[in-house]
Amino acid sequence: MMDVVNKYKQELLQNVLPFWTKNSNDKEFGGYFTCLDREGQVFDTDKFMWLQGRQIWTMSSMYHAVENNDTWKEMAIQGADFILKHGQDPQGDWYFSLDRSGKPLVQAYNIFSDCFASMGLGALYKIEKNDQYAEIAHQTFNRILDRRENPKGKYNKQFPNTRNLKGFSLPMILSNLALELEHIIDKKTVDTLIDEVIHEVMDVFFQEDTGLIMESVNLDGSFSDTFEGRLVNPGHIIEAMWFMMDLAARRHDMKLMDQCVDIALRALNYGWDEQYGGILYFKDILDKPLLQLEWDQKLWWVHLEALVCMAKGYAYTGRQECKDWFEKLDAYTFLRFSDPQYGEWYGYLTRQGTPLNTLKGGKWKGCFHVPRALYKVYNALEQIENLSTIK
Repeated sequence: MMDVVNKYKQELLQNVLPFWTKNSNDKEFGGYFTCLDREGQVFDTDKFMWLQGRQIWTMSSMYHAVENNDTWKEMAIQGADFILKHGQDPQGDWYFSLDRSGKPLVQAYNIFSDCFASMGLGALYKIEKNDQYAEIAHQTFNRILDRRENPKGKYNKQFPNTRNLKGFSLPMILSNLALELEHIIDKKTVDTLIDEVIHEVMDVFFQEDTGLIMESVNLDGSFSDTFEGRLVNPGHIIEAMWFMMDLAARRHDMKLMDQCVDIALRALNYGWDEQYGGILYFKDILDKPLLQLEWDQKLWWVHLEALVCMAKGYAYTGRQECKDWFEKLDAYTFLRFSDPQYGEWYGYLTRQGTPLNTLKGGKWKGCFHVPRALYKVYNALEQIENLSTIK
C-alpha cells in the first residue's frame, strides 16, 4: 500500500503542483491564468471566477495539509487579493468571468462562482488569519443559502410554473461546503445544513427503483420523463458519495456509510464503458438518445473523483469491491490522463481513451480536481496503513 501512497504523493508534488506554480500566476494583474496548453503556455487570459476560487482553495489547502510551501501561500493570498478587488457585483454576488485586468465579462448568474469563492477564502483563512477572508466567506455562504431555491435568479431562462425541476449539483456541493467552512460558521448552522443535504441527496434525488441518483427531479423528488429528468451523470453520483461518506464518518453512521458505498459501486458499474474502459460522462436512464453530444467522452474529474471515492470507501469499510475498483481505475487513469512529459493531466479523452485535445486548463478545468484527488487518495490510504485496519 505504501508504494501506492508514494505514487500519488510524487504525482502531486512533482508532476501537478509545479505545473501550476510555474505557469498560472499572473504577476502583473493578479489572479491566475487557467487557459493553459499542454506545455503550460497561456492561450487565453480570461479569468473564470469559480476556477479562481478553486485555485485559492488548492494552494491554501496544500499549504495547510501537505507542507508549508511559501510559494503556495503567496499564490493563495495574491489570488484572494484579486477576487476581493474585482470579483463581486454590487449585490455581493460573484461574477462568472473577468478579463485579465479584472473587468467583468459575464454576469453573476452562476452560484458555483459563489460556492468556490467562499470555499477558497475559507481555506485561506486557516493559514492566514485575515478577518476579511472569513467575513466574505461567511457572507457569501449566507447569500448562497438565500439563493438556493432559485440559484440563477433573474438569469433563469425557465418559464415560471411550468416544468419545475430541481437540480442535484447544488445540494451536492453544499454537502462538502458545510464541512469546508465549519471553522467559520456556527455549529448549529453546519449541523442543520448537513441534515438538509443528506436528506436531499439520499432521499430526494436517490431513486429506489434504479438505485441511482438523478441530475434533476420533480420538486417532490419524483422521476421526470424528460431530457433533464432522465439524465444520469455517474461522476456526480460518485463524487457526492465520498462527500456523504465523510458526513457518515463524522456522525459514526455506518448505515449511511454502507448505503453510500453501495450507491457508488452501482454508479461505477452503470457508468463503466465495457467496450473501451473508463467512465462515460452521461447516460439516459431509459437508454434514449442524449442531448449531450459529449456523452461518451472520458473526463479527468470523473475518474479522479472515482479514485477518491473508492479509496475512502476502502479506508472506511474495508470492502474488497472498493479495493478492486480502485486498482482498476488507477490503471486506467494514470495510463490515459497523466502527462509525465509536460506535467498535469489531460482533461478530455475520446471514448477510445485518446486525448480529445491537449489543454491542461481552460474555462472549466483548473488547479483543483487533480491536486485535490491526489491528496485525498494518499491521505485515505495512509490512514489504512497507520491504523492497520486492513491487512
